[in-house]
Amino acid sequence: MTKTRRKQSAVGAMYAGLGLTIVATIVPWIDRATGGVLAGHIRAGYPTFPQDRVDTAVMTWLVCLSVVGALGISCWFFAIWAVGAGKRWARSVATLAFALGLSVGLFTLLVRDSSGDTGLPPLLGWVGMVPSLAGLLAVALLWRRARPASQA
Repeated sequence: MTKTRRKQSAVGAMYAGLGLTIVATIVPWIDRATGGVLAGHIRAGYPTFPQDRVDTAVMTWLVCLSVVGALGISCWFFAIWAVGAGKRWARSVATLAFALGLSVGLFTLLVRDSSGDTGLPPLLGWVGMVPSLAGLLAVALLWRRARPASQA
């Protein structure tokens, strides 16, 4: 695979990650409007909470996840620009962004609240992890070594 082809593939993976991040940012809001998985999770962990306190906790999570999503979207755009522009530091920045995104995704998936349960229901935690798969692919493509032309 040539350097240009690897770069194009990495940018494609980044665009996929951007789309997945947008979806992961919207899904909790859709849940609030339809299924109420997050509200049910909070209610199960804190059965004595009145409804207004559950609603406040849900809104707090939604704001936090939206801020994280907006930061993630910004990182994807920046990384896509840097790789597309051929910046020398693009691989390092993309790797750092991947590490940060993976760390935040794992945190939201695994963090425990005072009830002893995870802060987010597993469904929403895993939805937040999905963009990291595209990030892993993009970083792997960016760091992959080019083969000599005779072996291509």
